[in-house]
Amino acid sequence: MSSLADREKQLLLEVARRALVLAVERRESLVDFPAHEGLDRPAGAFVTLRRRRELRGCIGQFASSDPLVQVVAYCAKAAALDDPRFSPLRPAELANIEIEISVLSPPAEISADRIEIGTHGLIVSRGWQRGVLLPQVAVELRLTPARFLEETCVKAGLARGDWMDPATRIQAFTAEVFSESDFRAESQARPEPGYSSST
Repeated sequence: MSSLADREKQLLLEVARRALVLAVERRESLVDFPAHEGLDRPAGAFVTLRRRRELRGCIGQFASSDPLVQVVAYCAKAAALDDPRFSPLRPAELANIEIEISVLSPPAEISADRIEIGTHGLIVSRGWQRGVLLPQVAVELRLTPARFLEETCVKAGLARGDWMDPATRIQAFTAEVFSESDFRAESQARPEPGYSSST
């Protein structure tokens, strides 16, 4: 997975914000996207919404033929309105919503002993059941690889130990994760034009 330039990350966050506002205020989908070669490539992504640091919605899509920029817009709208764990986002909440985007690598088979916390996200599947957890979840919850596998099984509706069943498929992916606060912090730290630290 090639890394994104800061400008590409900012454009994706702007697209996610526009899609979010349009979805919440008018129940409409974003249809106009910035023309940028790096954002037109097919890729998967998750959009995570947080309100005062608490999860408020998270929806993702793995790589298909859809351009990354359109996947981000779709996931932003779906995270706001269609995450079954939460009620649809209300317009009054928009000002307090923080957007985080995870751009995903293609998933690949992995053995349990090769899972790296902080690097890998997981997909555990068996038959029609599938659970996905992003890399940052394991870090936030301070999970060991075994616990990470157990929690992904739970997300799939499986028993905690089902990752050890040979019929269970384990895949890993990496994610490039960035949020609106990353760029707010950057702009606050950047000196104003004309500023000099010398006296």
